Amino acid sequence: MRVITADQVHAALRFPDFIDALHETFAGRHTMPPRQVMLLDEASGSHDAFAMLPSWNDEVIALKAFTYFPENQAPHRTLYSQILVFDRSCGEPLALVDGVSVTCWRTAGVSALASRFLSRPDSETLLLLGTGKLAPFLIRAHASVRPLKKVLIWGRSPDQAGALSKSMAAEMPGLEFEVATDLPAACLRADIVVCATGSTEILVRGEWIRPGTHTDFLGNHHATKRECDTAMVTRSRVFVDTRVNCFKEAGEILVPVLEGVFSTDQVAGELSELCRGSVPARRNGREITLFKSVGCALGDLCGAVSTWRASR
Repeated sequence: MRVITADQVHAALRFPDFIDALHETFAGRHTMPPRQVMLLDEASGSHDAFAMLPSWNDEVIALKAFTYFPENQAPHRTLYSQILVFDRSCGEPLALVDGVSVTCWRTAGVSALASRFLSRPDSETLLLLGTGKLAPFLIRAHASVRPLKKVLIWGRSPDQAGALSKSMAAEMPGLEFEVATDLPAACLRADIVVCATGSTEILVRGEWIRPGTHTDFLGNHHATKRECDTAMVTRSRVFVDTRVNCFKEAGEILVPVLEGVFSTDQVAGELSELCRGSVPARRNGREITLFKSVGCALGDLCGAVSTWRASR
């Protein structure tokens, strides 16, 4: 069994090739049970958690496990993750792959894969909300699937947004980067809006989004929290990475359902259906689309297997 480090994951994966691999994986035959997230001491008010995300296809079985200890202090991280990969034909363990790095690649890859189906092919301006570790991966992924010319970056800290803008401009000189300080105005300028923050408050409002925009919400995993308001959902044609997980954890969808203005039946499709072509993607140039992702095991499987193959 190979032990594969974060450095090996980063060396093995590239956009858009990994997005193509995700497309093939989601379109293929697979099984993905609901993920299990367990609070370790809920009675005390602690948010320490352990989670397991299983999935399998005709080639492999994969189990991602992670711990989340938000109160950890250095030298400990708040998040640790590993992905265990088994041979589907005989059950033999094949690899233990760093899960934190794979999560960055698969989250950004899934976001860009959804954009392939749901954003306008001529989209040129990306607005990214969030300046964390995932942000560079999201910019690289979206730039690999759409002819982007400008990236607007918004963050709660203008200094962090500026630092990210400067570093990405050095890495990707063909793109123009700009720090967004007026969020409503930035939303109106964008062809694609990607929100990947830890915010527990609404950041994007439907009234700010112009016809033809694709929006993408990645940061929130809580049933009662959300990164966008109800109008954003009711104005949009809505898609999810997986119904089973989003209908448990995605406040962007569940809050409007509780308000009685939206139904889970109105979700147009999930990512595997888009990849198989069993539901229509963007239908015209004025449609507003919304993709909600809380993360799913199949993306982790694809990232781990792609790295394992490269390591051979």
